[in-house]
Amino acid sequence: MGLSSTELIIILIIVVLLFGAKKIPELAKGIGSGIKTFKAEMNSDDEKKVEEVKKEELKSPETKKEA
Repeated sequence: MGLSSTELIIILIIVVLLFGAKKIPELAKGIGSGIKTFKAEMNSDDEKKVEEVKKEELKSPETKKEA
């Protein structure tokens, strides 16, 4: 189901024709920074969830003892 090498070459040629060779590094830089920002936000969301769980555990230790 993957792309063959000839298909990748054709896609690359089409991209070069559409955007020009000068714009491709700018596009790659933009995509890279977008991915980096997305990963950073995902990690910060995970850290916030862990902090919320820890706060809840500190607030209600009696509920765990009763259960």
